[in-house]
Amino acid sequence: MKINLNVRCCLILIILFGAGWTAQAQQIRDTFRQVKPSVVEVRTLQKTVAPYPQEGSALQVGLGSGVLISDDGQVLTAAHVVQSADLIFVAFPDGNPIPARVTNSAVYADVALLQLERVPQGAVAAKLGDSNRVEVGDEILVVGAPYGLSHTLSIGHISGRYRPSNWVEGTSAIEFLQTDAAINSGNSGGPVFNLSGEVVGIVSKIVTKSGGFEGIGFAATSCMARHLLLDQKMFWSGLEGMLIEGDLARALNLPQAAGFLVQRVAKGSPAWREGIRAGALRAQIEGEDLLLGGDIILEVNGIAVQEGNRTFDQIYAAMSELKAGEKLTSKVLRDGKVIELSTTIIR
Repeated sequence: MKINLNVRCCLILIILFGAGWTAQAQQIRDTFRQVKPSVVEVRTLQKTVAPYPQEGSALQVGLGSGVLISDDGQVLTAAHVVQSADLIFVAFPDGNPIPARVTNSAVYADVALLQLERVPQGAVAAKLGDSNRVEVGDEILVVGAPYGLSHTLSIGHISGRYRPSNWVEGTSAIEFLQTDAAINSGNSGGPVFNLSGEVVGIVSKIVTKSGGFEGIGFAATSCMARHLLLDQKMFWSGLEGMLIEGDLARALNLPQAAGFLVQRVAKGSPAWREGIRAGALRAQIEGEDLLLGGDIILEVNGIAVQEGNRTFDQIYAAMSELKAGEKLTSKVLRDGKVIELSTTIIR
C-alpha cells in the first residue's frame, strides 16, 4: 500500500509533536514530584470584629500557602496571609500542623518569612531561584492549596513583569511577575516554580471582576523576596491597616495631612506590646469596608506619616535597623487625643 507524500509528512509531524508533548508532560510531572515536599499550607487564627456589633468579637480562620526554603525551618509566604494573625500553623504533605511565627515582613511587597517551631522529618527545602532570569513566555508551575485543596498544581506562563510606582528605600523597584496560571483563594503565598524546580515567585494576588480567577495573577519575584527578607530582614510590626489622607483624614479630625488607620494587631507582635489598639467598629466608606475606632498612627520613631506611600519605605527602613533592646515609639491619635506609646525591641 502506498502512502502519498502529504499524508506521510503529516504522520511524521504528528509523531514528532506527540513525542515533544509527552516529554514536556513528563518534565512537568517530574518537577512537581521534586518540589511537592517543600510546599506547605499556612493556616491562621485571628481575633476580629464580628459582622454585627451585638456579636462582639469573632475568631477568623485564614488559609494560604508557602514554601520551605531552608533546612532550619524558614518558610516564604505572602505578607497579607500572616501579617496580623494571632496564631500560625504550617502543614506539610503529611498534614500535621507545626506552629510558626513571623520573623520578617514587607507588606508593600506582600512577602513574609516564617520560622517553624520544628522541621518535620522528610521535609525538603526548595531552592530559591533567580527571578531576574525569568522571561515573558517562560512556562511555570504554581503549587498551593486553592480552597484548601492541598498541593494542587496549576501550569501557565509568565505573561509580563509589573513594577508599581512605589520604591523600596535604597533598592531596585518592587517587582511582580504576571502569570496566567490558575490562582484562587488559598494559593496566596504559594511558590511559583520554573521547570528546574526553583522558586522564582511567591503568589500575591489576582485581578478579577467576578471574584474568581480570570487569567491575570501576580507573584512577588524571588529576587525581591530574597533582598527584603533574607538580606535586609525587614521589620515585622504585626499591624494591618491603611493610609488615610485627604477628605477621610479631615473627617477623622487628624492633626496632620495623613495617618495610618489601624485595622488589626497580631497578639504578641511589637505593635501589640506597644499597646496599639485595633479597630472595633465595622463601617463602609466609599464602598470600602473599614474598622474604625482603633488608633491612627501619626509618627513612628520621629518619622511622620505623610501623604503617598513613600513614607512607609522610610518608616519600615528605620524600624528594620532597630536592634534588640532599642526603643520603638509611636505617636497615635486615640479618642481625639495624641498620645505616645513605646516598647523595647525583642529579636
